[in-house]
Amino acid sequence: MASYASSASPQVLVGNIALFGIGALLMRGAGCTINDLWDRNLDKGVERTRSRPLASGALTVPQAVGFLGLQLAGGLAVLTQLNWYSIQLGASSLLFVGTYPLMKRITYWPQFVLGLTFNWGALLGWSAVTGVVDWSVCAPLYASGVLWTLVYDTAYAHQDKSDDALVGIKSTALLFGENTKPVLLAFLLGSCLLAGIAGLGNQQGVGYFSSLLIGTFMLGLKLRTVK
Repeated sequence: MASYASSASPQVLVGNIALFGIGALLMRGAGCTINDLWDRNLDKGVERTRSRPLASGALTVPQAVGFLGLQLAGGLAVLTQLNWYSIQLGASSLLFVGTYPLMKRITYWPQFVLGLTFNWGALLGWSAVTGVVDWSVCAPLYASGVLWTLVYDTAYAHQDKSDDALVGIKSTALLFGENTKPVLLAFLLGSCLLAGIAGLGNQQGVGYFSSLLIGTFMLGLKLRTVK
């Protein structure tokens, strides 16, 4: 969207897609490693996660920390290819990356914090192209992504809710309970609306809005059939 707004060259677009693809792989992997380090004891009590390397004993904590160091070093190498504003903005996301795993211990809204973490790229991607964040576009886009994450990760969390309740893990799946589908439908519609506002603010074309409606419709269908 930033490339569209600034009429950036194809080289800028392709270069940033490559950098962000590599960065996402490294930093989401780092987030998973941090999550497994924090949760290695809790994971033993959840059927789906007890076979994870740390929970099962296949890896030791020092080995995981060493691997995390490599992931973070790779992420830093990618981040330093961006402008100084983006370096600072990207580094600030580590607050969410590092603390997200703790949220399931203290709040029923860890999926909200996950949304704040996973969608940081909506801000960083813009600043990487233009040098600053256009909040009139990026704020609704970021909020849309947070709601979208709440939808899919709450549905995902339902598969663990029985074990989670036993070991003391909190989630929006437990919070919403039988009201999950109507709540998630409201989040989905809100996500679509906010992404639409961002698109209008950026003067996006038919392709953007068509893709938005198709994606919303497809996730809405999934919500109807998910158990």
